[in-house]
Amino acid sequence: MDRFIIGKEKLTISNIRNILFQNKKLHLDINAKKIISESRNFLNKKIQEPEVPFYGINTGFGSLCNTTIEEKDLESLQRNLVLSHACGTGDLVPKEIIKIMMFLKIEALSKGYSSVQLITVERLIEMFNNDIIPLIYQQGSLGASGDLAPLAHMSLFLIGEGKVYYNDKVKDSSKVLKEMNWQPIKLQSKEGLALLNGTQFMSAYGIWSIIKSKKLSYLADMIGALSLEGFDGRGECFDELIHQLRPHKGQLKTAENIRDFLSESSIQKNDKKHVQDPYSFRCIPQVHGATKDVIDHVLDIFLVEVNSVTDNPNVFTKEDKIISGGNFHGQPLAMAMDYLAIAVAELGSISERRTYHLISGQRGLPSFLVANSGLNSGLMIPQYTAASIVSQNKQLCTPASVDSIVSSNGQEDHVSMGANAATKLFKVIENTERILAIELFNASQALFFRKQKSSDFIENILEIYRKDVSIVKKDRLLYIDIDKSVSFLQNLSIDEPLI
Repeated sequence: MDRFIIGKEKLTISNIRNILFQNKKLHLDINAKKIISESRNFLNKKIQEPEVPFYGINTGFGSLCNTTIEEKDLESLQRNLVLSHACGTGDLVPKEIIKIMMFLKIEALSKGYSSVQLITVERLIEMFNNDIIPLIYQQGSLGASGDLAPLAHMSLFLIGEGKVYYNDKVKDSSKVLKEMNWQPIKLQSKEGLALLNGTQFMSAYGIWSIIKSKKLSYLADMIGALSLEGFDGRGECFDELIHQLRPHKGQLKTAENIRDFLSESSIQKNDKKHVQDPYSFRCIPQVHGATKDVIDHVLDIFLVEVNSVTDNPNVFTKEDKIISGGNFHGQPLAMAMDYLAIAVAELGSISERRTYHLISGQRGLPSFLVANSGLNSGLMIPQYTAASIVSQNKQLCTPASVDSIVSSNGQEDHVSMGANAATKLFKVIENTERILAIELFNASQALFFRKQKSSDFIENILEIYRKDVSIVKKDRLLYIDIDKSVSFLQNLSIDEPLI
């Protein structure tokens, strides 16, 4: 099926992956249309009661919540909100994360607790389906009053402001609206607030990070198996009997993966002179497995989040209530993303240690994995590069969620800093991918010096990899090989059930 029906099925990591990677189009369920319209009509009636203040609907925002806004100014209030809050700065958010943001905002608005116009949701869907992607900046959200600045930038196109990516070009929103023959949306009461309040910036980064982390976890197992073979390591430490004595789910899965990767390896059948391997080899199931368990835990948190309503206030049509609360606060996400960053960083930390052992001249391998070392430095410096990135990851793993800062004249006096946790996590994941790519580079080189063949699986991986990165026989420009190794991992397709 080439489309996803908004409002018909609960979000899972699988259907989000499919929407992104299979370029599915979004369609709004007929019942969702009904719910959205009913919520809008309900609010239109409620605001006819001028004596009743409703936060952000007929009042100002933040510390201006006690300022009453006249009915004739309600449309201007919402437009002003979007314009004034578009204060993002820094690096641009990657397009794939913006698309997740848009999708998650559409999903949240479709639940009927936000009282937006149907045309507003439909326009967001049209943007998504036509790859009209707003420019959004990484910095500017405190992760508490919703992701205000990033979501404001996402919403600018609706009112004919800001810039977007369209047809691989950056264009003014007003020009793209003309090309599409669309009119700017005239925001009604509460709409600007519904668009800007919410955790979709944090959530989008989190979902992307989980998808990426699951793949990196599998790749770490695979590359760890290559390194074990290159190092002539022992395989009995992956025996299921050991791991059933300490049956953490991730540990069991990692050990199973390694056993599968090494199945029928001739290298494993060799008599080993050494009794044990260093921890970075022997404890792969325990370390990689712990990361798998964290990924699963964080996934549970984010699946609750992306199936939730996180704007404020919430409109309950059946109960005849408009309630102001704090579902926009990103604390659950901030803490989860800090945790995930630590877990993913550990994949990189142990990977670099395996790389270090491979170049150390042990177990019959030449120093720095090159013949005629001395004249050739071989793979000496890629380990430096990996070590540098590992160190940066450690710095990035300082939790963002323990920080807070007062904003909006004290009204917003505790914030999650979830947006900072999100962008830090993104960098940790990119870094770890590079560290693993460097290990793969080293492991493939080490296996070149082994006389025996590894398993069919590993030999097949090596065959594919060496089409991109050949054996280093003398010194050459290695940054090119590192970049090719990163691209190899990024482009390597893995069946979802495996990860």
